Amino acid sequence: MQIYWTKINKIIEETPEIKTYMLDCPEGFTWEEGSHTHFALEGFNAGDKPNRSLIRHMSISTLPHENSIGITTRIKEQCSQFKALLRNLKVGNEVAIFKTHSNVPLKREGKNIYLLSSGVGLATFRPLVLDYFERSDHVSQIHSLNIDSSRDFLFTTIFESAADKKFTSQFVDNRNDYYEEVKNLAADKEGLFYVVGSDEFLVQNIEVLREQGIKPEQIMLDKHKQQLPEFLSLDVSI
Repeated sequence: MQIYWTKINKIIEETPEIKTYMLDCPEGFTWEEGSHTHFALEGFNAGDKPNRSLIRHMSISTLPHENSIGITTRIKEQCSQFKALLRNLKVGNEVAIFKTHSNVPLKREGKNIYLLSSGVGLATFRPLVLDYFERSDHVSQIHSLNIDSSRDFLFTTIFESAADKKFTSQFVDNRNDYYEEVKNLAADKEGLFYVVGSDEFLVQNIEVLREQGIKPEQIMLDKHKQQLPEFLSLDVSI
């Protein structure tokens, strides 16, 4: 396993609670849209075993041509030790990234794509949308639906409806509106539904989609292949 040590080159305050840490691209490090990585703080590998409290599984919110690795995360006032340490990092501090992989690349099968996310989960979809804007081959159209009760919606300049690009974006701040809209979107029985959020959020979305007749193979989750059956089985539970 190769560990890439790299430096923070910029910290962007997206909203009062959400920051994007922009990292230098280490030589030889590559990724694609929809990728996640293991993001670790200094000292995580100082002992005989990795200190898992200093490691988090994070989505990469940028594309390679942006020349920085973007890690977008919510840091609340009351937060974990990891988030507290992260909040205190400055430009120039070192972090580590390793085990990078994409479970949710953009499928180009000539179908409509629906991106369903909660809060900062939208960071996973940012590179997919940018990739689609650059090359729309074999994608009929994309619709993004995001729920965030804080109303501090993320990446609003990118997630902005554009008829000429066959892209629509929708933000809601409550669950009732969100799930009613998911049901409406599921009227497209051939569509592909990408879902990103907490495990509870995934299960709730899968239940709604399955009730509307959407098949498991039409639902894309940011999970390893071996984890998919436990979410996509008919008897959904966590």
